[in-house]
Amino acid sequence: MAQHILVIDDDENIVEYLVNVLTARGYEADGATGREQALRLAKENPPDLVTLDMEMPGEEGALLYRDLAALPGMEHIPFVLMCGLQGIHHAVPNAVATVNKPFDPDKLAGIIRSATKV
Repeated sequence: MAQHILVIDDDENIVEYLVNVLTARGYEADGATGREQALRLAKENPPDLVTLDMEMPGEEGALLYRDLAALPGMEHIPFVLMCGLQGIHHAVPNAVATVNKPFDPDKLAGIIRSATKV
């Protein structure tokens, strides 16, 4: 069974691109462009890893992380933070990496592969 990745970013193009990159590498991937959609998708199909844009308009990434991590079964799920803010990983205890935009898709795939090894 393929591992499931939840991609969260306010930019629909980035979400679509990342979902395509991940599915081409054998992952199951869903994308969300906002809080309500992300929470709904995480409840419906809990992911093995989340990529989270920390700088979405009108949304504080650390608060969305908190709400996602509070869902049943999500407390230990690794997060890859997508942003350019220094030290942001301190706000997210389950952060396994911080990736700046623009990002190298192969590097990101390697980070996800390392973080989702069972």
